[in-house]
Amino acid sequence: MHEEFPTDSPAVVTCGLPYANGDLHVGHLRTYVSGDAYSRALDRLGQSVAFVCGSDMHGTPIAVNAAEAGVDPEEFALEYHDQYEKTFPKFNVEFDNYGHTHDATNAEMTRSFVRSWIDGDHVIEKEIEVAWDEETDQPLPDRFVEGTCPYCGERARGDECDDGCQRHLEPGEIEDPVSTITGNSAEYRTRPHKFLRLADFQAYLQDFIDRVEGTDNAKNQPREWIEGELQDLCITRDMDWGIDYPGGEDGADSEDLVLYVWVDAPIEYASSTKQYSERVGSDVYDWEAVWKDRSAPDSKRPDGGEIIHVIGHDIIQHHTVFWPAMLRGAGFNEPRAVMACGFVNLDGEAFSTSRNRAVWADDYVESGLDPDLYRYHIVTGSEFTADVDFSWDGLQERVNNELVGTLGNFLYRSLLFAERNYDGTPDAAVSDEVEAEIEAAIEAFREAIDDYRVRGLGRAPVELAKFGNEYIQRHEPWKLTDEDPEQAAQVIRGCVQLSKAIAVLMQPVLPGKAEALWTQLGEDGSVGDVVLEEALSSPPAAFDAPEELFKKIEDDRVAELNRQLAERVEAAGDDDAENAEDADGEADEAPDLEPVADDRVGFEEFKDLDLRVGEITSADPIEGADKLAKLAVDIGVETRQIVAGIKQLHDLGELPGTRIVVVANLEKSELFGVESDGMLLAAGEEADLLTTRGDAAPGTRIQ
Repeated sequence: MHEEFPTDSPAVVTCGLPYANGDLHVGHLRTYVSGDAYSRALDRLGQSVAFVCGSDMHGTPIAVNAAEAGVDPEEFALEYHDQYEKTFPKFNVEFDNYGHTHDATNAEMTRSFVRSWIDGDHVIEKEIEVAWDEETDQPLPDRFVEGTCPYCGERARGDECDDGCQRHLEPGEIEDPVSTITGNSAEYRTRPHKFLRLADFQAYLQDFIDRVEGTDNAKNQPREWIEGELQDLCITRDMDWGIDYPGGEDGADSEDLVLYVWVDAPIEYASSTKQYSERVGSDVYDWEAVWKDRSAPDSKRPDGGEIIHVIGHDIIQHHTVFWPAMLRGAGFNEPRAVMACGFVNLDGEAFSTSRNRAVWADDYVESGLDPDLYRYHIVTGSEFTADVDFSWDGLQERVNNELVGTLGNFLYRSLLFAERNYDGTPDAAVSDEVEAEIEAAIEAFREAIDDYRVRGLGRAPVELAKFGNEYIQRHEPWKLTDEDPEQAAQVIRGCVQLSKAIAVLMQPVLPGKAEALWTQLGEDGSVGDVVLEEALSSPPAAFDAPEELFKKIEDDRVAELNRQLAERVEAAGDDDAENAEDADGEADEAPDLEPVADDRVGFEEFKDLDLRVGEITSADPIEGADKLAKLAVDIGVETRQIVAGIKQLHDLGELPGTRIVVVANLEKSELFGVESDGMLLAAGEEADLLTTRGDAAPGTRIQ
């Protein structure tokens, strides 16, 4: 069991490295905003912390796209790296250090890791089957080859089944290989490659997964691999772009093998921390005190540091199986926590970058909306592990209702009343009620940190503002100024104190607005430099008239943003249709049907699904969501609330009384801020609802 924060050991917060291969959209930004907020929150506690990241520069996708663009891979990747460095600050994401995997620090750190594995006898050589393009006479590593996943039968890339079961795939595993270079079928040839023997770390990993903290999905998902037979990890690839394998007899680099991208990518976490330490000095922040193994004899701090990874759901295996083994083999400290977030959907549906159905980071910047509005929406839109929905309508709803209507309303009315009647903070004591409420908010903030609940950080100041609105409304100080001036002064004194506490608490998620509020209160310095306890210290005696921190997002603004998105999606769809017609000579009239999966599901596995007959008792649109509806469904033993994307496809008024088929044992999720407990089954793009031919009663199990 780890100590509660803050600890005496330094901490580092990292985010999964953005792959330098394309533009960022608002879905990508979820982990970076969350990591930034969590790092700022730790700093509020007085925890020594660094927030680091870097661009992932290697791997076959970059090599493929660079070749198509006719440029060098380094030039190609650096262009995106520079773009990312400029984009993150536009969303108030402030890394203490942002490097990249191709810089000298990471290259040397990576070689050092691999040499440690070699010295520890954890690296072995195997002859393996490698896909080969006969026409170009070259090997096809990773994404130079596509084919069929051997585990689920879905179309997959050479190193990962990204559209299916999400499994990591080793070279030679993919079936029916096809070269992405020529489009020809590939053949398999035998080649020698290097492997990290993960079985050496299996007992360690089984203990590690029991003590690692973070989100439940990050702790539970890896058990399938860790408790089963661990396959060795191929750490080399047949290509030129990457960090050379340091495996010669004399320690020299290999000339024909480079390290797999998932070797040098996570090592950038340590490299970026080292760069930060070198810049500020080890007396300010010592990277070795964080990363050196707790039991290593040369460790400067035998207890190590606090390593916290904030990542996407799709790379859990890499951070809880491969990465801890890599660290252990090199004598480095293990992660304290892994926080894995759910996916970001766009208006109830998945992003589609190929169809341009995405809100790009530049789209948001060009909208002129404050970055803190996005930060609040993406952090509080759902629990961190659940999928969150982004839409311009949803952003408008949350901003107008919560930031304008609750938070901004309380702050403006309180400070304006204080300035007009007392020229600032009244000379009065804070009531026990207000002080207790602030202390409770501070405790909720602390608990959110220790429980790794980023959403709780965003909710804490809003909940305090809710209390403030109720408090000021209940006491009506505008009446008390004549009837009981001492009581009026105490009420407003409490409201000013609440405002200061809100400034401190909102800083991690709303840093720009918190700074503006801090200035309105007449405080010196930056709110980013104060600790949590400052929420209870007295505000300045005098301050000027406040300005409203938040303004409503108007309907016409949202309509224009939706129009721009719709036009872009339609244009991309038209391009796809034209390309299909050009390729085939005419447009296909028959619908595209997915092939039936080759892999069969066992009867026992099918029985795990609890399919029930349900009857819709009510169907209501979700305000602000174009496609989502909230259904009440009677499944016999209880009535469930289910969110479904059928708002535009069905007349909701006609749905009550309709019998449907429901997956009753699906994990709960949250869409557009509404909990969904189950899933209805429907066919095709038109959501043709599955039902029963007869009158099976609600709750009847489908067999």
